[in-house]
Amino acid sequence: MTLLAFEVASVFNQKLIDLGFQIGTKLLWALAIIVLTRYAVDLVARITRRAFSPVEPTLRKFLVQAAEILTLVVGAAAFLGALGIQATSLVAVLGAAGLAIGLALQNTLSHFAAGVMLINQRPFEVGDFIEGPSGVKGVVDAIGIFSTTVVTPDNIKITVPNNNLFSGVLKNTTALGTRRVDLKIDIGDRPIEPTIILLLSLVQPHPLVLDYPKTTCHVISISPKGTVLYLRPWCRAQAYEQVHSEVQ
Repeated sequence: MTLLAFEVASVFNQKLIDLGFQIGTKLLWALAIIVLTRYAVDLVARITRRAFSPVEPTLRKFLVQAAEILTLVVGAAAFLGALGIQATSLVAVLGAAGLAIGLALQNTLSHFAAGVMLINQRPFEVGDFIEGPSGVKGVVDAIGIFSTTVVTPDNIKITVPNNNLFSGVLKNTTALGTRRVDLKIDIGDRPIEPTIILLLSLVQPHPLVLDYPKTTCHVISISPKGTVLYLRPWCRAQAYEQVHSEVQ
């Protein structure tokens, strides 16, 4: 019995040593992967930031964060593999959870995708005056991943979901720098040519009216009720409202 017990104890001790060695080796590999992943995240972030340096800052920040998350996911999978944990089942569970979350956040994800496209295509920038769907009108204050902030002419800040701006017709009135002010003027039965000369002489000296393109004035319609003219001065886009109100 004593010899048998000794042999059993020896076998048990050997298996315990082997198990400890295996666990220790796995733990060392796992710790090494954690350290390497940490350095890999920093390296990938630097490379991504440098590679996308010409890209708009908001989109570049998003791409850097996405690259970091992807690196962390790869590191986590390697960590689980080093510990002997089957990552395939975990990936399947995470995939199913991701699908469920994606369906639940479908609208949010559409705004996110639209935000990425807006930042990439840049139909407008901060400071531009835009007119969008649903009567959105104002100066762009901030462009985010999910929404865009616009300040209206009466100084109200509104938040617009990006998909609303991206999927509808969008008018950027300041993108080209200048803008034409179209004014309809009913001159009644006054003589046409002298009235046109008078209007041009009054409008062209205005400090906010540009010399080029030149201000034009022409007849729209002539009827028994009178003559209607189109007076069209040009100005800087930012001065449109002021010129429109002062010249009219």
